[in-house]
Amino acid sequence: MTSGPLVAAPTRRRSAYWHTALGLTVLVAAGWLARRHWPVLETGAVRLALADQGWLLVAATAAVGTWLCAALAQQGAVPERLPRGRLVAAQFAASAANHVLPAGLGAGVVNLRFLMRRGLPAARAATAVAVKGTAGAVVRAALIAALTLACPGVLSLPRGAPGLPALLLATAVAAAVTALLAGPLRERRRRVLGAAVADIRAVHARPRRAAALWGGSLAFAVLHCAVLIAVTQAVALPLPPARVALLYLAASTAAALLPTPGGLGSLDAALALALTAAGAPAASAASAVLGYRLLTVWLPLLPGLLVLGVLIRRKAL
Repeated sequence: MTSGPLVAAPTRRRSAYWHTALGLTVLVAAGWLARRHWPVLETGAVRLALADQGWLLVAATAAVGTWLCAALAQQGAVPERLPRGRLVAAQFAASAANHVLPAGLGAGVVNLRFLMRRGLPAARAATAVAVKGTAGAVVRAALIAALTLACPGVLSLPRGAPGLPALLLATAVAAAVTALLAGPLRERRRRVLGAAVADIRAVHARPRRAAALWGGSLAFAVLHCAVLIAVTQAVALPLPPARVALLYLAASTAAALLPTPGGLGSLDAALALALTAAGAPAASAASAVLGYRLLTVWLPLLPGLLVLGVLIRRKAL
């Protein structure tokens, strides 16, 4: 009769130790990142102190809106109703985790754990995270295509660029897809794919869920562009807003291919190079990149990791 409680107590203690250790780990990671990039933080803060504060307020408001849009898109990826407050908190924590782990991994893990805690099986939770990510990628590609037409010549390739690498890449992708669809695990992959397709159809069978998924994904990308545009206005960077948005989308897409936490380093370099190549002065381009990173990464990082720790201790993740 007493063996149940006696066994459960050590289990609860181990769970509490695990959650505490995980929370401390993310805080230590935040401190390590801040110390490593402290010169960038200090320089960026000094430059922003001299910028137009009104435009910086617009940029900060847009940055806050990105977390709300991420929550909207994640809700749209599942038929079940999710608690709004915890969903927004999970997106805020996910954005912080994304800057500790390689790009996309931190946010994916947080959202996966959150959905599983809400009762979704692991396979369905993974499908929901993948659906959200796919919708974001499709929206980003559509925006790049539309802005490329609106700003011709901004993303033009060098003349005489060889087509062989593109052909080799397409061949490699085709070979990978063929390998995934063949082999001894083909039937299992087919079942998993069928379940994923069923979940996607269930989401799109509800117009409100589909609108939340695609509308949230679109607003998320647009607001990130708005953050950078507002910062460029604050530091008086002489580039049209549409061109700044296109350069941001292209640079962030390229930086996502590099497995650095949150694109730290890769996005900064790609974005600064893109802005400078488009005609912006080097000092103004550096100030714009630093301002964007401060508002989207460094200022929310510690609060986001604290929220992550709270969600872990409350077993919401």
